[in-house]
Amino acid sequence: MAVDFSKLDVLESSNFYEEYLKGEGLPITRGFAVDDLRTTETKPWARKGANGAYIVLEGTGGTNDAYVLEIPPGKSTTPQHHMFEEMIYVLDGNGATTVWYEEGKKLSFEWGKASLFAIPLNAHYQHHNGAGNRPARLLSVTDAPIVMNLFHDNDFIFNCDHKFLDRFSGEEDYFSREGKLHQKRVLQTNFVADADNLQLHEWRERGAGGRNIMFELADQTMAAHISEFPVGTYKKAHRHGPGAHVIILGGEGFSMLWQGDEEKRKVPWQTGSMVVPPDRWFHEHFNVGSEPARYLALRWGSQKWKSGGVFSSDAQLADVSVKQGGYQIEYEDEDPSIHQMFEAELARTNTPCRMKSFIPWCTGDPNLKPSFMD
Repeated sequence: MAVDFSKLDVLESSNFYEEYLKGEGLPITRGFAVDDLRTTETKPWARKGANGAYIVLEGTGGTNDAYVLEIPPGKSTTPQHHMFEEMIYVLDGNGATTVWYEEGKKLSFEWGKASLFAIPLNAHYQHHNGAGNRPARLLSVTDAPIVMNLFHDNDFIFNCDHKFLDRFSGEEDYFSREGKLHQKRVLQTNFVADADNLQLHEWRERGAGGRNIMFELADQTMAAHISEFPVGTYKKAHRHGPGAHVIILGGEGFSMLWQGDEEKRKVPWQTGSMVVPPDRWFHEHFNVGSEPARYLALRWGSQKWKSGGVFSSDAQLADVSVKQGGYQIEYEDEDPSIHQMFEAELARTNTPCRMKSFIPWCTGDPNLKPSFMD
């Protein structure tokens, strides 16, 4: 018997996280990138007792998010705790954060511009602006979207009293203990005082003479890394899962994003910019400035806690050539027009190309007109 689908009830779908955003009443930045996190407009945020703005970019795939928090001079945020993970990078200012479990001893640590840390899952915490004459601005990346859409219950998310003692049990040196380095460039730590100037380690796999360090923070499923590459160079194109929030710590350049045979999307960046490449899109970072380009990626992909599926950063495959089943395009396999475009960009600032040792068709001469312009 034929079914008349026009007479069937249609179940209305709902996105709990998006409804939550509406209720917070904050500005929301969407798209592929943010020009400058340091100047993103914020508005009063009742939940935090400070000012804030949400950043929900296309590349998150609905799995994680970011927000900017601005704490007025000499003020403190409202105490919080929640059932989603959170990593924090200090964009500007100095202050302190207090962390505790209910009825437990409070633990405080100080932070300054460029500090990086993570809040232990569901621990109570409160941020304090240590300056009386200027605001402090923090950037947070969280996995709130996936947690909210999984449980769709704010009372559970913000009021659950469970203590994750395997992650944090009130240790006095939790944020001050020396980190432990694994596999030459994986640092297990809970606090980085100055991510902008932290020593990095050689990373040949991604090319261009780059350096890198990876972080395991607060025993989370989310993770982070910092990469830096020299003036006049660019990284190999690669792809991975969603949600890698790439924050530019220093330098000037651009990224190219593309999916399959679609037209490439160019995203310019500078210090303070942020870009999130979409799920499994190829992307490539280019340094056309006068100083090394350094970026911080707050993302999925813990080396310790493997989650797999869409939440994996595909860290292993991202360094493997596509010819070997991986997700990286080697220099010798890239479209030559990419390098020609790069040299044209360098010519604008009279910056020499330093890719001669990586790419055979590199001229290294900013005054030599690229062949595609003939």
